[in-house]
Amino acid sequence: MAAKVYKLKVMAADIEDSPHNITRFFVIGKADTGKTSSDKTSILFSIKDHVGALHEMLMPFKKNGINLTKIESRPSKKKAWDYYFFVDLAGHKDEPRVKKALSELESKCKFLKVLGSYPVGE
Repeated sequence: MAAKVYKLKVMAADIEDSPHNITRFFVIGKADTGKTSSDKTSILFSIKDHVGALHEMLMPFKKNGINLTKIESRPSKKKAWDYYFFVDLAGHKDEPRVKKALSELESKCKFLKVLGSYPVGE
């Protein structure tokens, strides 16, 4: 569909290993987007490796009633057992409950980067 809309050449078709795969695309801009009635925020963080560490990082979201819609981990490639976690959450980074949860997370983790907030796609 994107190839048709943007008049692009399809290099290879039907390359997915599951017909239910979904590809996400992001538009990266210099300005933040304002709040809408339905937003999502993407963050990246790393933690110190110990028993229950990830659970501790996720508790601020539970305490503040924030739904996490996606969690992925990737090795940092810096040292063994060092991971980055990519998380999507329901809500805008400027909402008070999201701000509070992110502040709590930041005080517990090694590194936190808010990648951005944006309106939920279809």
